[in-house]
Amino acid sequence: MKKRALSLLEIMIVIFLITLITGTIGYSMRGTLDKGRAFRTQQAQEQLHDLLLICLAEKGDAEAITKDPLHYLNTLGLAKDPDNLIVDGWKVKFDITTNQSKNDFNIKSAALEKYKAKLNKQKKSVTDAPEPEEDD
Repeated sequence: MKKRALSLLEIMIVIFLITLITGTIGYSMRGTLDKGRAFRTQQAQEQLHDLLLICLAEKGDAEAITKDPLHYLNTLGLAKDPDNLIVDGWKVKFDITTNQSKNDFNIKSAALEKYKAKLNKQKKSVTDAPEPEEDD
């Protein structure tokens, strides 16, 4: 039986198909990482808020907890990885403040707010796009 080598054209077609498939997968995955980071940030905000409220119940000093939340989370011992808990999905530290009554915490992520603004801008541009005219 005679072995036949691949021609240059066949190799180019295979490379083209692999590139086409890779491009399609890459395009469909666009934005998925940011969605995952946003979800992780929202979950971390909720968990951090609950843990800080427990710290507040035990220590009673909201201002001190706000200034050094990592120390209080380590002291509390309930968080599995406090270093990772005080950062959002984009690895930026949360902005932790107390509310006016000093018995609750506000936890914000600048990166999450930026992501949400970007999404709102994209949705607005899609809804504001002119509708195609119909031919009669």
